[in-house]
Amino acid sequence: MSALHIDQQPVDETPISAARRVYRFLRQRIIDMTLVPGARLVERDIAEELGISRTPVHEAVQRLAEEGLIEVVPRVGTFVARIPLDSLEEAMLVRSALELAIIEKAAQRATPEGVARLQAILAAQSACIHAGDKAGFHQTDEAFHEMLSELSGFPGVWPLILQAKTQIDRYRQLTLPLQGRMDGVLIEHSEVVAAIAAGNPANAVAAMRDHLDHVLPLLEMTRKMRPEYFIASAKPKTNKF
Repeated sequence: MSALHIDQQPVDETPISAARRVYRFLRQRIIDMTLVPGARLVERDIAEELGISRTPVHEAVQRLAEEGLIEVVPRVGTFVARIPLDSLEEAMLVRSALELAIIEKAAQRATPEGVARLQAILAAQSACIHAGDKAGFHQTDEAFHEMLSELSGFPGVWPLILQAKTQIDRYRQLTLPLQGRMDGVLIEHSEVVAAIAAGNPANAVAAMRDHLDHVLPLLEMTRKMRPEYFIASAKPKTNKF
């Protein structure tokens, strides 16, 4: 596994906060595909490279396994989980329901200042496209959708959307290098902002629906490019009761 880098652990950091920090660190690198599906993870090596004990690493790995991002195979090893195809459509259903609800509210409530903030994010996205900065583009994409949640008056919906789209985000990282994909997203975002600026909730909802409808159609192409990153179905969760 390639070298990992994390901020220096505070002297007074508790085991719980250390585990949370490692969890966030590993989770982000799984989501952004720095750690690719199928990559082997060795808790001892991670602990050594991060300069911490194995306990918080083990706790972080267990939590990520519960989320379906890491697979622990007894007597074999620990691996970054592959992307389960059967969960993507369900995740998009949940994400779409939440995003379409908040976009309507955002269009009803957005102020000129709010629209200006969205336009500033669009400008940042455009700069990322011209610089070929895929990581930056993804970050500004997140900022765009989070801002919509804030403008809707329901910022608490954004964490729910983040959780729902975890596997989708991994897949989307593979679509960004596709020719014209980032340009297309920027155009779609611009149409959403135009509808919000016009105070037209119906058009805003339609523009957001069109934007989200472009996510899954690229799946087959992406799966053929990197079939080793996908699995047909995630393992069913064990009922503890």
